[in-house]
Amino acid sequence: MSELINSEVFLAYSTYTTIVLLKMMIMGPLTGYFRMTRKVFSNPEDARAHGGKDEETMKKYLRVDQDVERVRRCHQNDLENIVPFIGIGLLYAFTKPNLGMALLHFRIFAGSRIFHSIAYLVPFPQPSRGLSWIVGMGVTFSMAYRVLKAGMHF
Repeated sequence: MSELINSEVFLAYSTYTTIVLLKMMIMGPLTGYFRMTRKVFSNPEDARAHGGKDEETMKKYLRVDQDVERVRRCHQNDLENIVPFIGIGLLYAFTKPNLGMALLHFRIFAGSRIFHSIAYLVPFPQPSRGLSWIVGMGVTFSMAYRVLKAGMHF
């Protein structure tokens, strides 16, 4: 185990996992920022805390806003893609892959997730966001295939 932790592949995995986790963590406060600046809340107590004192104001604050929903969906997409990358990437690092190949997997995934968020939030025209999603998913499946191939004991 200590051999893995001291390996360059594990260090690369740790670095790129930290990058995508930090990117994903930024999405929560960004959602909050959009909710606050647009005065759009999903819970009555939040609306009351930010000036929703009467029924009319509460109705105005308790609504769906497309910008808030866009950031929220981007965050949800991160959760659906980064969490599998973390698990499969760790298993992939256990297979002792070539450092160059591991870096290629990790860098492409991180780049695709960063670009995906930018494409989602700007928004860029499709298929830019879809292609970046496919690239990231392809990397995760590639690592999963290599993990399964390395561990075939049927």
